[in-house]
Amino acid sequence: MDRLSFDIAHLVAGGLVLVSFMLLYQDRLFALLNMFALQAVVLALSVGWQAYVQDAPHLYITAAITLAFKAIVIPVALHRIVARLGIHREVETVVATVPTMLAGIALVSLSMVVMLRVTQGADALAREDLAFALSVVLLGLLMMVTRRNAVSQVVGFMSLENGLILAATGAKGMPLVVEISVAFSILIALIVIGIFLFRIRERFDSVDLQALDESRGESR
Repeated sequence: MDRLSFDIAHLVAGGLVLVSFMLLYQDRLFALLNMFALQAVVLALSVGWQAYVQDAPHLYITAAITLAFKAIVIPVALHRIVARLGIHREVETVVATVPTMLAGIALVSLSMVVMLRVTQGADALAREDLAFALSVVLLGLLMMVTRRNAVSQVVGFMSLENGLILAATGAKGMPLVVEISVAFSILIALIVIGIFLFRIRERFDSVDLQALDESRGESR
């Protein structure tokens, strides 16, 4: 693989980590959903470039699935759910933005140190992609534990899954059957999430997890 191909792959995978930080920074639900769509676009570009570099045509299907569902279908559906439920548009946080961003920087540094040491025997592109992928996974987990709103936690979970896709493609691709199953899993998860959020809103008049805990305590 020539130097230019490596640099482009490095740039796009690094961009995915940068967009993950931008997800952590958002304090409005619609902006968060738009940023998740951007993350999906960057992931699709990364997977598409890996398909070209590895000469793996089946990865183009993964890129197309990611672009269609994660960059368009899911963000649009969540936009409509938020508007339909009249959910509070601000993202409720457990920890303030600055400490969260500092924690994110620490997690990315840890990912780089650990993964680059563990994968010393792999080729350079796979090593760096796996390090970036672990960073995206950990930032997705960080979003899930620092956000109280159910919608933002769903976005954090899907961001985590984006990191897993990056890891799978960086490690010389994944079978087509896995890609198709991922697409169906995303669709099923979206349907379940939509039903879940509607039921929560109908029962408790809120999707703030703290409010749900307080309501559960009162019911006892």
